[in-house]
Amino acid sequence: MKASTAIGIGLACAGLFLGATMEGSQVGSFIDPAAILIVFGGTLGATLASTSLESIKRIPSLYKRAMSAKHQDLAGRVDLLVSLAEKARREGLLALEGGVADLDDDFTRKGLQLVVDGTEPEVILQVLENEIDGASGRAAADRAIFEKAGGFAPTMGILGTVLGLVHVLQNLDQPSTLGPAISGAFIATLYGVASANVVFLPVASKLHGIADAETSLRELTIEGLLAIQAGDNPRVVADKLEAFVPPEERRAAKAAAAPAKGAAEPQADPLQAAA
Repeated sequence: MKASTAIGIGLACAGLFLGATMEGSQVGSFIDPAAILIVFGGTLGATLASTSLESIKRIPSLYKRAMSAKHQDLAGRVDLLVSLAEKARREGLLALEGGVADLDDDFTRKGLQLVVDGTEPEVILQVLENEIDGASGRAAADRAIFEKAGGFAPTMGILGTVLGLVHVLQNLDQPSTLGPAISGAFIATLYGVASANVVFLPVASKLHGIADAETSLRELTIEGLLAIQAGDNPRVVADKLEAFVPPEERRAAKAAAAPAKGAAEPQADPLQAAA
């Protein structure tokens, strides 16, 4: 589900607020501008100090990526590569050149062009693995932003609480204000711990999962392209690539293909059957 991250964060926030209100707290009591400034301003500053301004500028696009990541269709990629293997076996590798521009995936397009150009398999493997390594490095740098923020936020919350308690201790001569002041001091800790464990760290984990899924798809693609270049039988290509596909996805793909295959087959003539 594309919106699973947004739904999960929403459920976590709803659970926290509903649980608090069931215990008698008012939602308004959790709004503290000073705590917001200390925790989120401090977290942003510390994250900026540990990364770079360019990394901070990517945060909105990274949130969007985490919230709307598309499913990596491994079974669909297997079908594509098997169809390319069938065409290459019938018409030769050069026959694939006309379809290179029609591919919507840059990685597959680049790999297939190398195959069509007659590049050595070792070179193809090196080029495409370098692509994977580069993408993995960029993905690690992107999720590190949220991992760092998840580490800084609770500490900033504690600092906010300490600052609040300092203010409380300075006003011990006003007993009537101690309760609200202490309560407000701990709001900063709540902001820090909640933002780290409900937003920052889950988004970092989601970005990690997206990167792993993309890497699996690209490794599958490399295996398929090298098999096509080697002239393997399309059935052998399919057997090699299905190992990359989770069993439940394989079953779903086969179940979806079975009715279509049955519909495509011509029905027997009833007169011939009777004869």
